[in-house]
Amino acid sequence: MDRRNRGIRARAAAALLIVACMIFGAAVSAMADYKNVMDGRLYDNEYLVIKRDPTGKVGSVMSIPVTVCAPYDMEDVWVGLSPDTSSFYSMPKDGGEDAGLQNDFPFEINEDTFTPKRIGNLRDGSSKTVTLSARVRRDMKEGYYCIPIAIYVNGRDSTPETDFLNVWIYTSSSASAETEDETKEEVAFVMGEGQATPYGRYPGPMDFGINLRNKGWLPAYDVTVSMVLSRSDEEFPFMINEGNYDRHFEVIEPGQTVALPYSMAIRKESYTGFYPLKFKITYRESMYGDKRVAEGPGMFRDQATGETLSTDTSVQSKDYEFYVHISSKEKEDSLGEFNENDRTKARIIVDGFRTEPAKIMAGEEFDLILNMKNASTTVAASNILFSLEPEKVENASVFSTESGSSSIVVNSLGAGESTELRVRFLAKAGIDQRSYTITIKEKYDSPEFKNAEESVTVDIPIYQQARLSTSTFEIMPDSIEVGGESNIMFGINNTGRIQLYNVNARFEAPSIRTTESYVGNIKPGETGNVDVMVAGEAPTEDEGKVKVIISYEDENGEVTEVEKELTLFVSEPMEDFGEMMDGMEGMEGMDMETSGGLAGWMADPVRKILALTAAVLLLAAIGAGIAIATKRKKKREQEEEDMDDEIS
Repeated sequence: MDRRNRGIRARAAAALLIVACMIFGAAVSAMADYKNVMDGRLYDNEYLVIKRDPTGKVGSVMSIPVTVCAPYDMEDVWVGLSPDTSSFYSMPKDGGEDAGLQNDFPFEINEDTFTPKRIGNLRDGSSKTVTLSARVRRDMKEGYYCIPIAIYVNGRDSTPETDFLNVWIYTSSSASAETEDETKEEVAFVMGEGQATPYGRYPGPMDFGINLRNKGWLPAYDVTVSMVLSRSDEEFPFMINEGNYDRHFEVIEPGQTVALPYSMAIRKESYTGFYPLKFKITYRESMYGDKRVAEGPGMFRDQATGETLSTDTSVQSKDYEFYVHISSKEKEDSLGEFNENDRTKARIIVDGFRTEPAKIMAGEEFDLILNMKNASTTVAASNILFSLEPEKVENASVFSTESGSSSIVVNSLGAGESTELRVRFLAKAGIDQRSYTITIKEKYDSPEFKNAEESVTVDIPIYQQARLSTSTFEIMPDSIEVGGESNIMFGINNTGRIQLYNVNARFEAPSIRTTESYVGNIKPGETGNVDVMVAGEAPTEDEGKVKVIISYEDENGEVTEVEKELTLFVSEPMEDFGEMMDGMEGMEGMDMETSGGLAGWMADPVRKILALTAAVLLLAAIGAGIAIATKRKKKREQEEEDMDDEIS
């Protein structure tokens, strides 16, 4: 606050001096001459930082950058040309001899001349820049003029503080106008300074950076560097994979160089050569004072004045070019069938397609419906021949047509117009399940390009029906008692052209315990084996049918079930042989001893029949056990031989 008080006292002294000069009839204004505003004398600036004297041309609008550095915490700061012209200037007189003197007010006066612009709040030691503008009077002479700047603290309606800056006014005929160099520009950019031309080769990606330097003498705020994109292969060599390629910077100081990094994929259709990349750079010369706020479509509000504008005039814009070199295919010989001027032609693309039915099975017919569009916005196409060529496998087309021809003629297709093509195809039964390509070859005329040829492709997915078969069921034994087990073996053969995933076999019947056997994945042409033990739970009351449910999944995880049948009888358990003999010994109160031993016991006909029956059943059980053990032994030996073959 001491600095502020000293500034107030200094300005009070200046005002007294000016009044004294006016009282004593001084011939020139106190601010007539070029002033040293930094030497601490009477007109020493308290708020303004002068980096360079602004330059203006007679009769032109002059930009006056003003940088305010706060000597204390300042709130709601506004800056403008001082409206107190009577204190600081000798105003021009109509036809008077004093007209055109350097102490005259150098600007045309209109309703906006003294309108201040808002900077906002400033903390002690911080600074902000605002750009004022005014049109230089046409009758001014070349020379320096000292301009008072009003600084309003605590709102635009407060009493202003006054600092000064010098401006240079020149005429169009003066030598100074001819020797203006780039350093006179407030904000100007140079691209690619001090770097070689970036180089890229198809099909690899191209990573490169561009140096951008602010060669002006003012900082540029809110800088956006936008790459101008193009669909033309001859104008723009890169794939457009992003919505925009903007690079934004909050501020670029005078003399500062920033990097613009890019990573681009080179187009297949590009040609070898140099390409000029076009850029549009937008920026503001002030961070706050000139900023406009959008209020609606195409409407902006000036933050400083509150005025509603049709454009955001605070944003400056400049265009630049930067060259890159691409190595790709060579251009066609200009002495060939077409010359250099025969390059404008229509662009016919596939705007969309569908098939009926949507899911096509191998061996079935389907309709392909294509929506062909002329993507050019200005060039029409005529005499269009569309030829559809399906992909070939082992030198044979995977799709065929009834008539054998798949060509369609369209008389004309205007710029932006579309047409629908419908062709019926038959998918061959023996092809694999995958997507197959149909190439659409185009031959057409454009006003400046005759017999143009292009081709586009579409992919048609074809599906195969899953198929399987089973080998003969081996059931040992084919008749069991309740609580007994039977061994069931068979093979599952994949007879289709697609893999079966997560194959599983499930056995269900009222007479057995439900049992499952997981087989796994089975490739086309291969076999998965099932070897499972099934236990009896209840006596068979029907024909002994057991359901064999084989399930599998396709590549999408959809489950399909196939049902087979086998025959297995389950009977009541027979009485234990020892108990049977005990029962026979007690039959009719007779035993072995009373019947004359075993021979006497067997002499009884009933006992003989029972003994023979028990012996037959015992032999059958022993035979079945031996058969099962033999088969399992052979199976283990076969598996061991297969394993030996794989190892060898």
